[in-house]
Amino acid sequence: MTAQDWVYFFPAVSVFSLVAFFFARQVFGSGQGTPVLQTVAGTIRERAEAILRRHYKIGAGMLGLLLPTFAYAQPEHAGGGEANLVLPDLRSVSFEHFFGLNGHALLTIGLLFCVGGLLFGLAIYVQLKNSPVHRTMLEVSELIYETCKTYLITQGKFIMLLWVFIAVIISLYFGWLAPVPNKPIWITLPIILLFSLVGIAGSYGVAWFGIRVNTFANSRTAFAGLRGKPYPIMAIPLKAGMSIGMLLISVELLIMLFILLFVPRDYAGPCFIGFAIGESLGAAALRIAGGIFTKIADIGADLMKIVFKIKEDDARNPGVIADCTGDNAGDSVGPSADGFETYGVTGVALITFILLAVKDPTVQAQLLVWIFVMRVGMLLSSAGAYFLNTAIASAKYKDADEMDFETPLTSLVWITSVVSIILTYIVSYLMIPTLGDGSLWWKLASIISCGTLAGALIPELVKVFTSTKSTHVKEVVKSAQEGGASLGILSGFVAGNFSAYWLGLSMVALMALGYYFSLGIPDLQNNPAGMMLAPAVFAFGLVAFGFLGMGPVTIAVDSYGPVTDNAQSVYELSLIEEVPGIGAELKKDYGIDAKFERAKHLLEANDGAGNTFKATAKPVLIGTAVVGATTMTFSIIMALTHGLTDNVNKLSLLHAPFMLGLICGGAVIFWFAGASTQAVSTGAYRAVEFIKANIHLEGAEKASVTDSKKVVEICTKYAQKGMFNIFLAVFFSTLAFAFMEPFLFIGYLFSIAIFGLYEAIFMANAGGAWDNAKKIVEVDMKQKGTPLHDATVIGDTVGDPFKDTSSVAMNPIIKFTTLFGLLAVELAVTLSSNNPMLTHILAVAFFLVSVFFVHKSFYGMRIESKG
Repeated sequence: MTAQDWVYFFPAVSVFSLVAFFFARQVFGSGQGTPVLQTVAGTIRERAEAILRRHYKIGAGMLGLLLPTFAYAQPEHAGGGEANLVLPDLRSVSFEHFFGLNGHALLTIGLLFCVGGLLFGLAIYVQLKNSPVHRTMLEVSELIYETCKTYLITQGKFIMLLWVFIAVIISLYFGWLAPVPNKPIWITLPIILLFSLVGIAGSYGVAWFGIRVNTFANSRTAFAGLRGKPYPIMAIPLKAGMSIGMLLISVELLIMLFILLFVPRDYAGPCFIGFAIGESLGAAALRIAGGIFTKIADIGADLMKIVFKIKEDDARNPGVIADCTGDNAGDSVGPSADGFETYGVTGVALITFILLAVKDPTVQAQLLVWIFVMRVGMLLSSAGAYFLNTAIASAKYKDADEMDFETPLTSLVWITSVVSIILTYIVSYLMIPTLGDGSLWWKLASIISCGTLAGALIPELVKVFTSTKSTHVKEVVKSAQEGGASLGILSGFVAGNFSAYWLGLSMVALMALGYYFSLGIPDLQNNPAGMMLAPAVFAFGLVAFGFLGMGPVTIAVDSYGPVTDNAQSVYELSLIEEVPGIGAELKKDYGIDAKFERAKHLLEANDGAGNTFKATAKPVLIGTAVVGATTMTFSIIMALTHGLTDNVNKLSLLHAPFMLGLICGGAVIFWFAGASTQAVSTGAYRAVEFIKANIHLEGAEKASVTDSKKVVEICTKYAQKGMFNIFLAVFFSTLAFAFMEPFLFIGYLFSIAIFGLYEAIFMANAGGAWDNAKKIVEVDMKQKGTPLHDATVIGDTVGDPFKDTSSVAMNPIIKFTTLFGLLAVELAVTLSSNNPMLTHILAVAFFLVSVFFVHKSFYGMRIESKG
C-alpha cells in the first residue's frame, strides 16, 4: 500500500468503527434484558445520540489531525524500538534441575498450573453460589448484580469507542512506520490489533467475574452474620477475594504464555505491546469511570443520613441500590481490571527490557523462562499460603464469639510474603545457578524479595494511618468532637501527608537495596563482556515484579472491602427482620437461632477491616505502576539513544526540554485529580438533588425501583462524561508532549510517575483515615445520628473521591501514558526526521486539543442551574 492509500484507509476504518459502535448502542440499547437494563441502556443510547449530534465535527477533526502523519511518515525504523523486538528461541536453553527440559517445554507445563489456578477460582465460585442464603437477601444481591451488569455492558461499548483512537495509532505505527520486519502487514497488523482487543477483553472479563463472585458473597456474608459468630463473615469475603485473585492471575499468565510459546518469535514482541496497551486502556476506563460512579452514589446515599436523620442503608433511600452497585463498579470492577493490567504491564516491561538490554540470546532465554517460572511459583505460593492461613484461622476463631477481623488478613499477607521469598530463592537456585559468575541467582532473588517484602511491609505502614486502631484515625475523631467536620478534615489531611513521607521513603529504601544487589550484575555499557545495559533499571523492574509476588492475595484483601460493605447494605435492604415468622423460618429451614442485632454489629465491624485492607492494596498497586513505568520508559530511552550510544547527555537537567517535561508532568497529575473529582462533585449534586426530591419516608417500606434506577442512570451518565473528557485529554497530551521533543517526553513520563505516586498515596490514605473515623463513631462509640457522626460523615464524603476515584486511577493513567508513549514518541521522531515543521505544527495542534478537553473537564462538567 502507498502512503496515500493509508491516508484513506485508516480514517475509513475509524469512521466505520464509530458507526458500528453507535449502531450497536442503538440495537442493544433499550429493547433487551431486564427492566433495569432497558431503562439505563435507553438513557445511554440517547446520550450517545446526543454526543454524536453535538461532537461529530470535533471527532472528525481529531482524527483528521492524524492524517499528515500518514502522508509524511516513512517505512523506516531505527534499531531499539518495539517493532524490532524478537524473542529468543526458548528451546535453546535447558534446565538440569528440571529433568533437562528446555525452556519451551518447561513453560508449556506451566500452562497446566495456570489451568489449575482457573479451576481453583471457579471451584470457589461454585461453592459461593451454592452457599445458604435467605430469599430476601438473595433478591437484593441479584438486583445489585443486574444493575452492575447493566453498567458493565454500557462501559464495554464505551471502551470500544475509546479503542478506536488507540487502533488508529497502532495501525499507523505497525502498519506503516514500523512494520514487523520481513512479515506481510496484512497478517501482522490484524494480529497486533487483535491482541490489543484481547487485553481489553481480559481486563473486562476478570472485572465481570469479580462482580459476579462478589454479589454471590455479599448476601451469603450477610446471611452468615445471623448466626452471631464472627468467623464466617470474615471467611466468606476472603474466599471470594481469593477466587478473583487466582482466576485473574491465571488468565493473565495463560495469555502471556500463549504469546510467548505459540506466536512466532519475530512478532511476539509487538503482540505483547498491543496486549499491554489494550489491557491498560480497559483498566483505565473501568478504574476511572467506576471510581466516579461509585463515589457519586456513595455521597448521594451518605448525605441523606444527615439531611433526613435516617439510618445507614435505609431501604427508603433511592440512593442505596446505586451505592451498592457503585461498591462493585468502583471497588470490585476497578481493582480487578487494574490488578490484571498491573500484572501484565509489569511483565511486558521486563520482557521489553531483557530484549533491549541483554545482547546474548541465550541469557535472554534463560531470564525469560526464569521470570515466567517464578510467576507460576508465585501462583502456587499464594494458594498454599491461603490454605495454611485458613487452617490456622479456623482452628483459632471458628467457634469464637469475638475476633479482630484484621488479624487473619494480616497473617495471610505475611505468610504469603515469607513463602514467596523462600520459593524465590529455591526456584532461582534451581534454574540459573551458573548465570554470570555463579552468584547472580541469589542476587536476582534478593532483588525480587525486596519487592515481595514491600508487598507485606507497605500494608503495615498504611494501617498506621487508616486502621480503626490507628492513632491518626483517632486523631480525626478527636478533632471532630470539638471542631466538627472542619478540624476532622484537617486531621485527615495530616494523616495523608505523613503517610506519603513514610511510604515514599520505605519504597526508596527497598529500591535502593535492590540497586545495591544490582551492582553485582556486569554492566555491558562499561564492560564489553558484561551481561546487560543499565542493570539498575532491571533491578527496579524486578522490585516491581516482587511487589506482585503475592498477586492473588493482594487482590483478595482488596476485594474483601466491597463484599463487607455490600453485606451491610444487603442486610438492611432485605428487611429480613420484618418478615412474618422469620425466626421460626430460619430455625426450621437453616437451623439458625437468629441474632439480628448481633449480626448488624458484626457486619459493621467487619466493614472497618474491609476499609483498612482496601486502603493497604492501593499503595502496592501504585508503587508497582511507578517502578514498572520506570522500566518501560527505559525502552524509549534505548530507542532515542540508539542503545545508550547517542544523545545520553540530553537525559539531564542541563537539557532544557527534559527539565520542562518534569514540570509538565506535575501539571497533568494535578489536573487529573481535579477533573475526576469534579465529575464526582457534579454527579453527586444531581444525585442528591433527585433523592431529596423523591425520597418518601412516610408510609413506605422501601424506595421504588424506578427511583433507584434513576439514581443509577445519573451515576452512569456523569461517569461516562467524566471519563470521555479525561481519556481524550490524556490521549492528546501524550501525543502533544511526544511530538514537542522526545527528551521532554522522557522528563514528562518520569514526572507523572513521581508526582502521581505521592499524590495517590496522600489522597488514598487521607480518604482511608476519614472513612474509618466514621466507622469508629458508628461501631466503637455507637453515636450514630449525633453531631459528631454528622461531622465524620462529611469527612468521609470528602475522602470518597480522594481514596476511590482520583488516587486509584493514577495507576492505570501512568501505565497507559507510558505504554502509549512507546508508540507516540517513535512516531514523532520518524516524522520529525522527514518534516520537522509539520511535527511542531502537530505538537501544537495536539496540545490545543488536549487543552480543549482539560477545559471541558471543568466547564463542561460544572454544576449549572436547570433554569
